[in-house]
Amino acid sequence: MFDYVDDVAFNNDQGHRAQKLFAAVVLAALDDAIADDKKYGNGADVIARWARSRDGREVLMCAGIDPNERTVKGMVEFVRRGVRTSVALSREESERQQAQRSEAA
Repeated sequence: MFDYVDDVAFNNDQGHRAQKLFAAVVLAALDDAIADDKKYGNGADVIARWARSRDGREVLMCAGIDPNERTVKGMVEFVRRGVRTSVALSREESERQQAQRSEAA
């Protein structure tokens, strides 16, 4: 009986690992689009095309992200801001944005 519980826990853990892997692929796609936007000026179009493509939708679904038009618009807006994902996910960036919001209020 305990072997069954161990198997379920192992499979669940493997699923979470796979989801994190696909989320990393989405972050890498965003970084590539930001780099294209800075170099060629077409990063927003590139990420929108990728997110609407069959492969992009598949990767988004595997990452646990609903591949709808709202998601695509959010990704395009993120690329237009030009802040790389590693910086945007850092504590310093979130504190800087919070300070800007408090100054504006």
